[in-house]
Amino acid sequence: MPTDTTTAKKVADIHQVFDHHLQSFALGLDALVSDYSDQSVIQLPDRTLRGLSEIRQFFSDFLASIKPGFWEAFHVQRQVIEGDIAYLVWDAKPFVALATDTLYVRDGKIVAQTFTPFSQ
Repeated sequence: MPTDTTTAKKVADIHQVFDHHLQSFALGLDALVSDYSDQSVIQLPDRTLRGLSEIRQFFSDFLASIKPGFWEAFHVQRQVIEGDIAYLVWDAKPFVALATDTLYVRDGKIVAQTFTPFSQ
């Protein structure tokens, strides 16, 4: 049975991975991909990405598609961590009306993620 200390450390580790993931968008592709392993999976509305190669390509395409003003418009609406799950609701209006990310974190890596953007 986990102790309060074990649970607190686990939550702190998930916070660290989640915070690093958000900061990594400013640090570049290698920093972003370092949060994942070759067993990681990202579920998107139209497809599933598996492994570092597909995840790297997704983030490379995403970063290349960013329009001027996107990061200035980026706004976190809600950020919650419960157990091994981190949940983020964000927008970057007028580019993204609303988006959600859910991350399952284990052993310092994002094992599974969902990402759903909603356009205006």
